[in-house]
Amino acid sequence: MSRAEALSPARLKDAAPLFAALGDATRLGLLVSLCSGGPVTVTHLSGQFAVSRQAITKHLEVLSEAGLVKSTREGRERIWAFEPKRLDDAHAYLERLSKQWDVALGRLKAFVET
Repeated sequence: MSRAEALSPARLKDAAPLFAALGDATRLGLLVSLCSGGPVTVTHLSGQFAVSRQAITKHLEVLSEAGLVKSTREGRERIWAFEPKRLDDAHAYLERLSKQWDVALGRLKAFVET
């Protein structure tokens, strides 16, 4: 893997909020609920978690800023839904990082064996 294929500082800057959003147990649980249950309201989600509706809303806003969920208005309520593209991005970042480690370990193995 060439240096050009490595994650650039700009791509890392894009990835950081994504992984920060995924790094909280409540947010990860919300994402799992939205993946398996489809679009729902905060009221529906708050029944599944031991935190307040306000906390659920704040967590959803963090997920939204990271591009993992989106909301639409229906009357007075917001309906929250999972956005799969950003999870695809996370997978791509991790795959690229894995390849970088494979290359580094290959170089180390070659060095040790010579």
